[in-house]
Amino acid sequence: MTYSLVIGVDAGATSSRVAVHALDGTRLGYARAGAGNPTAHGLDSAVAAIAAATREALGTHPGSRVVASLAGVAGHVRELEPALGKVWAELGIPAGPQVRGDTEIAYVAGTPEPDGTLLLSGTGAIAARVAGHHHRAAVADGLGWLLGDAGSGFWIGRAAAKAAVAALDRDEPPSLLTELVLGHFLGAERGATARESADRLVRIAQAAHMRLAELAAPVSRAAAEGDPVALGIARQAAAHLVDTLGRVHRGGPIVLAGSVLTNAGPVREAVLGLLPGETVTTARDAAGGAAWLAAFDLLPEGERAALHSRFTP
Repeated sequence: MTYSLVIGVDAGATSSRVAVHALDGTRLGYARAGAGNPTAHGLDSAVAAIAAATREALGTHPGSRVVASLAGVAGHVRELEPALGKVWAELGIPAGPQVRGDTEIAYVAGTPEPDGTLLLSGTGAIAARVAGHHHRAAVADGLGWLLGDAGSGFWIGRAAAKAAVAALDRDEPPSLLTELVLGHFLGAERGATARESADRLVRIAQAAHMRLAELAAPVSRAAAEGDPVALGIARQAAAHLVDTLGRVHRGGPIVLAGSVLTNAGPVREAVLGLLPGETVTTARDAAGGAAWLAAFDLLPEGERAALHSRFTP
């Protein structure tokens, strides 16, 4: 019995995921490995992670059966495509993968419609108008944690830490949000005074600033329990995200992606409330979305949209 396979890769800043599908959408293999962002982690490390996940996802399926593959990669560099081509050759796959940006693949993970807009808020935040499934026609924000990414997990966490430090500096009674921020950074190792706790928090945050993004979940918890400062942060984050979206959105579905917007919480709820009348969907499995896009030209035109949900469970 002969069969054809397609491979989709979602190589992100924290992990790499690989999906192997038959052309009817049946998932035949799936694996994850370390970060696949060559800009953040170096080319060799990114390629090794993608290779490990691809090898595991293929399992006993012969690489010679792969008829198309596509990798959505954060931090794409010129050397990545030929490097992955070598890995594919080692696995017996006839041709290397197409390489696309991770934002386009996140969009495809949420809809089979060719034209629309992605709004992503995870550690960072970006909005991108997509045309023809994979062409990034316009982009807003995505400018990084220091100067941009308004409404992102990092932005939310920094706002929460600033609010907590300010409250400690004024020696105010600790709110739920302040307690959660202190617990995240200091655990039980609090200072003898509120000011000492603030100083410790500042030193840790400056030394390990990306830990601020991890505060997005505690902010959601505090907002859900009615903490007024956390609620204000969540609403402001949503307003920033919808403003970013508005600069590029020109119709079609809006796909929400990233942990801040795909998980239930006050930011997602506030964003949805600010988008009345819009068609809003949520990104599902991006590796499966990449596999669907890889298979696109091989699928019967009338079945492509219907098969999308099989590739992106």
